[in-house]
Amino acid sequence: MRLILKSILAAGLLVSAIPAGHAVPLLEPSLRLKPHEDAATPRVALTLDACGGQTDNRILSALVENRIPATIFVTGKWLKRNAAALEIMKAHPDLFELENHGGHHVPAVDTPRKIYGISTAGSPDAVTAEVEEGAEALAKNGQPAPKWFRGATAQYSPSAIALIRKLGFKIAGYSLNGDGGSLLSARETARRVAAAKDGDVIIAHINQPTHAAGEGLVKGLLELKAKGVNFVRLDDADGEGTDDTTD
Repeated sequence: MRLILKSILAAGLLVSAIPAGHAVPLLEPSLRLKPHEDAATPRVALTLDACGGQTDNRILSALVENRIPATIFVTGKWLKRNAAALEIMKAHPDLFELENHGGHHVPAVDTPRKIYGISTAGSPDAVTAEVEEGAEALAKNGQPAPKWFRGATAQYSPSAIALIRKLGFKIAGYSLNGDGGSLLSARETARRVAAAKDGDVIIAHINQPTHAAGEGLVKGLLELKAKGVNFVRLDDADGEGTDDTTD
């Protein structure tokens, strides 16, 4: 009995020790393309995160060579380090739509916590700075004003979603996680991507050139292309997101 009471007391102390802000559940919104007139031709939106680091040229080259459009979510950090890849994307404006992934790849959560080991923005002002600095980085590199935002980890506090929407951005969720944060094997990544259905929004990464997932992503995309899938960018199709992220 004493052990049970001690366990209950310890659990209560642990709960009370959690900061109040942490009680707010995080949201990981989904996004799908709205139905279109030509139902016989499946449409899929490929979205790639360029969080930081380098560029996976296996993916970039395959997109250019096979004329596969993509929406690339870039951070200010990535833009500073990948001038050559950026020039390739600029040279193919019909293929690549560059959107806002934040200034420093900080999760858009306005209370302090960690997600996958990454510290969140932690306050409304810091969320605003992350969003606005990402947009400014794109402008400095000659890109049109972004319309979409995707935060690091793709998780948000509800109040941060409202704040980002007030800043004028739609928030890009997804319906199919293609590469598990670029940590999946080539085989599993290819399997997931090749299984995409009409209306899916794929999320994957283009900033991990040493990971096997990049090879699998290319294979899966080519399988979809061979099936007759029509790839579209987010700006070229209406998307419907959950959690008030697009309406």
